[in-house]
Amino acid sequence: MKIPELRIANLVAKIPVIQGGMAVRISMAPLAAAVAEEGGIGIIAGSGLSVEELIAEIREARRRTKGIIGVNIMFAVREFAQLVHAAFDEKIDLLISGAGFSRDMFTWGKEKGIPIVPIVASAKLARLSEKLGAAAVIVEGLEAGGHLGTDRSIHDILPEIIAAVSIPVIAAGGFVNGEDVARTLKLGADGVQMGTRFALSEESGAALPWKEAMLKATEEDIVIIHSPVGLPGRGIRSPFTQALEDNVDLTTTECFGCLKQCEGNFCIMSRLIKAQEGDIEEGLIFSGSNVHKINEILSVHQIFEDIRTGILSEKGE
Repeated sequence: MKIPELRIANLVAKIPVIQGGMAVRISMAPLAAAVAEEGGIGIIAGSGLSVEELIAEIREARRRTKGIIGVNIMFAVREFAQLVHAAFDEKIDLLISGAGFSRDMFTWGKEKGIPIVPIVASAKLARLSEKLGAAAVIVEGLEAGGHLGTDRSIHDILPEIIAAVSIPVIAAGGFVNGEDVARTLKLGADGVQMGTRFALSEESGAALPWKEAMLKATEEDIVIIHSPVGLPGRGIRSPFTQALEDNVDLTTTECFGCLKQCEGNFCIMSRLIKAQEGDIEEGLIFSGSNVHKINEILSVHQIFEDIRTGILSEKGE
């Protein structure tokens, strides 16, 4: 028996795995292209990039691979429309979006013939997405890293959404190895999205201190913070998250103007950039709940070898 393909509209991924679009500057062209080369779907994180930077990343990814390259752009970012249209003009293969919900993106995608894949956390939103023209949905549970749209486990939400829609359903949140992928496919998911595992790859855009902090993290180091986006976010404990917990005033006079609406409790853009560049004391490191299960930095190729082995072992091959 072959490894099942993941079909989204006219796209066919040989390995049913999507790499998470982790911002800021974690999921860039080198990571996305390496994933696409292995037969998965590589994703560039557009949130936090300028239009010019996003275009450059898409073109660099295209230079590196003929595989499937998508873009993930949070609806919450101020330049959402401009970034989406830039990605469409570059003929990106698909658009993924979460942290809010855009009805317009379905119209734009239909006009350009580009599949739209929203991130959802309920059967109701999944059904609405299908009605509006979504090519697939990514179901994200509370185990995911970054901004969270639910307090329910992926294992509770997934069967509800599989039953609610007829389009492909991709499960996300807490999956870190081939065994996780195999088990999730067996539960009826058409594919799996993995973020943290690819964040801890050689090709990830994170600085080495960022990756080392992730590798050292235990279950007790996982924290939930309240993001200026207006959503809870899962990350790794640091002096910065401790200051948030202690209600230290972390508001800033410097503003990137990156969000449509910002609660202003801290500057998320500057904190994510600090971490990505290696300042793990003052930066914010987003992480999935099962980061403690990852104990080494691997190449994307090695990660996919583990995924293939896990799927085939589950099938008894």
